[in-house]
Amino acid sequence: MKSTLKVIASAALLMVSHFAAAGDVTVSAAASLTNAFKDVAQSFEAQHPGTKILLNFGASGALLQQMAKGAPVDVFASADQETMDQAVKQGLIVANSRHDFVRNSLVLTVPSDSKLAIKSLKDLTQSGVVKVAIGNPASVPVGRYTQAALEAAKLWPAISAKAINTQNVRQSLDYVARGEVEAGFVYATDAAVMPDKVKVAFTVPLNEVISYPIAASTSSNAKEAKSFIDYVLSPAGQTILGKYGFLKP
Repeated sequence: MKSTLKVIASAALLMVSHFAAAGDVTVSAAASLTNAFKDVAQSFEAQHPGTKILLNFGASGALLQQMAKGAPVDVFASADQETMDQAVKQGLIVANSRHDFVRNSLVLTVPSDSKLAIKSLKDLTQSGVVKVAIGNPASVPVGRYTQAALEAAKLWPAISAKAINTQNVRQSLDYVARGEVEAGFVYATDAAVMPDKVKVAFTVPLNEVISYPIAASTSSNAKEAKSFIDYVLSPAGQTILGKYGFLKP
């Protein structure tokens, strides 16, 4: 029975992929791109009548796992190079379709009404900071960037003990906005989404650039996937992304 169900599930995924290729473009993108890509998709559709952009957001690592299991995806946009490198190694994307399209920065956010004096990573060790939202480093890029920053500051053991691991960067943002944690690591573009509920304590120093790559999947409709990627890279697409605080690559 299990074998039969697997065959049916696989067949269903193939059918979805086939129909999506007929005119729709399925885009799996990092959670931090949610607001910006919704605008990009709407603008793209306006210029390409008959084409529908189907958006799927989540942690980059989780999206990669979905692709590896056969989920129909035409375009993949990751919040880090490491996840896209894994996609290349697994043969899930067309390597020469890969392009870096935006940059971001890592910030520490606190609730807008916070009275805590947090101006550096070391300040997170104070007793008043009980919980810190950190994306799960195993699958969430912002969590890996956070771990690298804390390890460089020799604070990872102390701060990870206070960590509330989240499934994506937007969950970290929500925890801070609701006051369920004293602080949370997110991207600058995420903090800008809720300026009335969170405030940026400081920008976290990193030894690497937060660069987002985008690429077509090996199972995509190559022409339509390229069209969307080209639009993201175009002046029009870059203007929309810039409106949400993303930096040019």
